[in-house]
Amino acid sequence: MPENDNAPLPAPRPAPAGATRQNLALLVAILALALAAWQWFDTRQRLAAAEQETASRLAAVTAASQEERGAQKQLREQIEALQGKLGAFEGKLEEYDSQSATLQALYENIARSREEATVLEVEQAVTLAGQQLQLAGNVPIAILALQTADARLARLDRAQYLPLRKALARDLERLNALPFVDVPGISLRLEQIVVGVDKLPLASYGRPSEKAENAAPAAGSPWWQRSAGELWRELKSLVRIQRFDREEPPLLAPGQDFFLRENLRLRLLNARLALLSRDPAIFRSELKLAGDWLARYFDTRDKTVQGDQATLRQLLATEVNVQAPNLGETQAALRALRDGKEKK
Repeated sequence: MPENDNAPLPAPRPAPAGATRQNLALLVAILALALAAWQWFDTRQRLAAAEQETASRLAAVTAASQEERGAQKQLREQIEALQGKLGAFEGKLEEYDSQSATLQALYENIARSREEATVLEVEQAVTLAGQQLQLAGNVPIAILALQTADARLARLDRAQYLPLRKALARDLERLNALPFVDVPGISLRLEQIVVGVDKLPLASYGRPSEKAENAAPAAGSPWWQRSAGELWRELKSLVRIQRFDREEPPLLAPGQDFFLRENLRLRLLNARLALLSRDPAIFRSELKLAGDWLARYFDTRDKTVQGDQATLRQLLATEVNVQAPNLGETQAALRALRDGKEKK
């Protein structure tokens, strides 16, 4: 074995100072390069992550944009459909407005015509009431006519007719305050007397009531009863008993009873006409004359004559002269209403 195998190694020689500094600089450079490489790698990773995130966001935004464009398109289609429907609705609305205006004009024309017809009916009713008061003095008919006119105005329900309705109400109040004269009832009682004039017995003919007693027996009676009846009538015709303690009734020439009855009927008809024309003087004069004729020429023992005399006395005591008021206030209100309509 060589001898230098176990010999100690020589101690290393210290490196020079310049080499140490170079080593340190190299180490620093390597560390800086490593740090730069790490930073570059880290930055690269971050950029990649950012790019990926940006790409995903961009994709999401693109998808959202596409959905929004689809929604916008659908919304535009809906808007266009609604606009079409709105246009059709506006067309129908215009047509409806046109029809409504036409119907409104027609309704106004009808209402105006109806109102004019109602006012004309009111004028006719007031005219009729005035004629009945002036010519015939028929207060009930005048009241009915004015009530009809007021009912026609009440249906219109217009404020412009209030003055006329107030005038009608005042005239109706004045007419209702008048005393009631039953003209139809009085006329009917006179008519009953007129109809029965031909059946009234005359005083100059004795007892006309005995005609029933002198009537021939019925055909079915026995012959002996008929013979006895005829004999009795013959005997009664030969004897006549008459009172002379009172004034004798005037004797009438043959055939004069017809003229007497016709004159009596004429007097009663004159009284009736005077009643209808509201002439109390002629009414009372004719009734008094008819009553005198009944007492003078007719048999006052007869119940029918007595009933007619009582009726004439009652009619003579009846007041038929009722001064009816005029309808000047209502007529003035009508003229004012008509003048106002013509000015419009």
